[in-house]
Amino acid sequence: MKIFSAFLATETNTSGVVPTGSVDFEARGFFRGDASLRNPSGFGASHALLRQLAAADGHTIVESLTAHAQPSGITLRSVYEQYRDWILEDLKAAMPLQGVILIMHGAMVAEGYDDCEGDTIQKVRDLVGPGVPIGVELDLHCHFSEQMRTQADVVIAYKEYPHTDTMERLEELYRLVVRQAEGSIRPVTAVHDLRMIGLWHTTQEPMRSFVDRMQSLEGKDGILSVSLGHGFPWGDTPDTGAKLWVVADSELAGAQALADQLGREFWELRHQTWQPPLSIAATIEEIRRAPEGPIVLADVADNPGGGAMSDSTFILQGLLEAGVHDAVLGVYWDLGAVSLCQSAGVGARLKLRIGGKCGPKSGDPVDLQVTVKAIVPDHFNHGLGFRWSFGTGVWVQTDQGMDIALCTSRGQVLSCEAFENLGIPLAGRKVIVVKSTQHFHAAFAPMARQVLYVGAPGSITQNFAEMSFTRRDNRFWPRVEDPRR
Repeated sequence: MKIFSAFLATETNTSGVVPTGSVDFEARGFFRGDASLRNPSGFGASHALLRQLAAADGHTIVESLTAHAQPSGITLRSVYEQYRDWILEDLKAAMPLQGVILIMHGAMVAEGYDDCEGDTIQKVRDLVGPGVPIGVELDLHCHFSEQMRTQADVVIAYKEYPHTDTMERLEELYRLVVRQAEGSIRPVTAVHDLRMIGLWHTTQEPMRSFVDRMQSLEGKDGILSVSLGHGFPWGDTPDTGAKLWVVADSELAGAQALADQLGREFWELRHQTWQPPLSIAATIEEIRRAPEGPIVLADVADNPGGGAMSDSTFILQGLLEAGVHDAVLGVYWDLGAVSLCQSAGVGARLKLRIGGKCGPKSGDPVDLQVTVKAIVPDHFNHGLGFRWSFGTGVWVQTDQGMDIALCTSRGQVLSCEAFENLGIPLAGRKVIVVKSTQHFHAAFAPMARQVLYVGAPGSITQNFAEMSFTRRDNRFWPRVEDPRR
């Protein structure tokens, strides 16, 4: 059996100030046909897993594009079309095929395309015809569209937030595509639109139990897969919002009944599954009350993983004004500050202007007297199954002992490596501030005495009740208490 695979993904913040271009994809490593060999610990890990699974079954993977960009603004039309067309060229060359696996995000928007994934899947379907199974893996922060549902045979989203199950879901997808190609199943998909906008942490109850319940239904009574697409609130598209879908073997009515049942159950949990972030003032009070740390603060509105610039200074300013200096903060995207530190060299003491470079949502720059403690040309951290580069990383320390991590390539804090690879010690610290919304949790929660989500100003605010969209209607919870009326 010959199976084609391709990986094209980014998450689009449609109000992002910086468009996503080819340079952004190339910064993460761009490969055509050999990512599994050249980048097996990076984004090539997905193709490497598929090759391993296929080899064990006596099948062959034909590997195409691997391209991933850090979330940012709308992708340039020419870039998306070129990457899509390269996938299609490789697909034509590989035919005939018995299956197709597409690894995507689900919230990629380009100029002229609200649904890049749906467009790509449609064009793949046009080439391979109705008899070849198409399987798609999505991030759970996806805009699940009708085009995706009708043109793909199996669509599976991650179940966990943070996304600790990317490879497990890919293996699940592979197994279902193979089973369909062998003729042992005939997948059909039913969807329930939850009419909700929000974020739901699967590390907390009752979300933890809801995800476990979804998973417990799979493999029984013809149910092949259950996915909850949380949606990406900062992407304005006609399909933005949470949706739940069920993939079943042949029985569409049964799939729809289960999707609707689970959708109603999730709706009933809406007031229990969401807690708004704390203000900076309330966070400072929590820090003062805590006898010791570490207290991990998530700077949720400046998460580069959601398209933010990762240079806002609001929490830094709050800590300084409160006299909280036993703190580690990062990772700030600041090309100018890094360049000055490189010029000065390790050990140099200088006055450095940090952050606040990208507009009002970044706050004001902060001037600090610092010592350059380390410069790391290839700074990185691991998470979500991949290796993520920060470009050049720099550790600076204030005269009062506050440690700040800087970088030249925007990246979300996913693991302790974001600080420790620069030499910044975390043990015994009072406060650790991470520019991340939730993906930090898997690595930092075990070491934290307390985890606080901080609602500082920023470009990915979590004030969902006041959000307004132009590409979809504005009848959604929590903006409207009962959007179905």
